[in-house]
This record gives sequence, structure tokens and C-alpha cells, in this order.
Amino acid sequence: MTGACTDRPISSLRFGLIALPMAFVLLGSPLAPAQGLQDAEAIDKIVGSEVQEESVHAAAEQERVIAAIEKTSDNIEVVRKLTTLETMDIVYLPDASLTEGGPPRQIEERLEAKRLEIEQLRKEIESNAMIYHAINARQILPRDVLAVEFEAPQRLVIYAAAKPPAN
Repeated sequence: MTGACTDRPISSLRFGLIALPMAFVLLGSPLAPAQGLQDAEAIDKIVGSEVQEESVHAAAEQERVIAAIEKTSDNIEVVRKLTTLETMDIVYLPDASLTEGGPPRQIEERLEAKRLEIEQLRKEIESNAMIYHAINARQILPRDVLAVEFEAPQRLVIYAAAKPPAN
């Protein structure tokens, strides 16, 4: 019995000698603050290209949006592999947003016909840090992206059913 009583304080002492430094390391060390992604400079570094924005009526861009939707299967692979761009254009289609009743009928029909491909495109956009942070910084969700179009190898146009953010 005496041996059992003397072991307990020694094992508690060993535990304390290990636990105390660990507590200082975990709780006492100052943590470096993470660089927030709300910082415009951080987002610019991730995106790394010029981002231009414009707002138009969906009916005015209907042919281009439908043509971009038709090329979605080709653009999925490009978005997946994309690492640099010279220019990214974001075209807001505020009248196509859900709060305004959604896209015009012709665009909606093409979106429904290409539903699986559009869903895959949106997943690839979420996986691409450059594109995701460019749209996220402008309060566009991946589900708002109707289509993307490559006007040139280094120029991307994103059509979004969203309103421009109020500055």
C-alpha cells in the first residue's frame, strides 16, 4: 500500500511537468493574426489580374450569355487549369438575379438544358482561388454565375445574375 500511495504523487508530478509547458505553448503563445481575405490588397494578390466590372440588362447580352452557356463543357477544363489572367471582366446582370425574377426565358432554358455542366463549372469556380476571390470580393456567389467566356486566352468574362455591390 505504501508503494501505491507514493506512486500517485510522482505520476501526478510527471503529468504536471508535461502538461504545464504544453499549456503555456498552447495558451500562452501569442498567435500571429491571419491575413484576412476582406483586405483588398490580399485579394488583389490572389487574383493577380485586372478586374473590370460592368452592369447590363440580361436581354442586351442574351446572345453572348447563351453562347457562353453552350461552351460550358469546354470552359470547365479551362477554369480547372487556369492560374493566370491578364484581365477578368465581371458582367453583372441585375435583372437576371433571383430577387428580380431570374434570367430571361431563353437564358433560363439553356441553363436548364446544361444544368449538370453549369453545376460542375460552379464547383470549378469555387476550387479556383483566383476566380473565387475575385467574385467573392464583389459579393457574387458561385451559384450566381450563369456562364464564363474566354475572349482571348488570358481574358475571362464572367456573367453573373447579381447586382453590383453598393460601395
